[in-house]
Amino acid sequence: MNLLLDTHVVLAMIEERTEALPPGIRAVLDSHQIAVWVSIASLWEIAIKSRIGKLPLVTPLIHWPEALLVLGAQLMDIKFPHIFAEIGPEPATNDPFDRLLLSVCAAEKLRLLTLDRALVGHALAWRSVPAVKK
Repeated sequence: MNLLLDTHVVLAMIEERTEALPPGIRAVLDSHQIAVWVSIASLWEIAIKSRIGKLPLVTPLIHWPEALLVLGAQLMDIKFPHIFAEIGPEPATNDPFDRLLLSVCAAEKLRLLTLDRALVGHALAWRSVPAVKK
């Protein structure tokens, strides 16, 4: 399975706040059977919010790319196909970063690991698989 992390999940990982994530998402992040990607768009969003004072950071942003690699996440540049990929059905958000992350998922055949209420029900969002009772 290949997952793209939503910005708030990236924040939780780098700022060492994964205990605030639901157990199912923590289990997925700890799994060795998935490839985890972070879009440069998420770092861009975090940089903007940090610079305007909306998002104080414990870890300086300049160290994030290296920290993500240490955590096993791979960075993904924004590519031309990401801009125009079909993300239907239309998501319940007009946030350009959310829409770009969905486009990356569509173009790269990834699922978005998110807790965002506007995105969790989208066809491109990751869904946990319930455990089979025996």
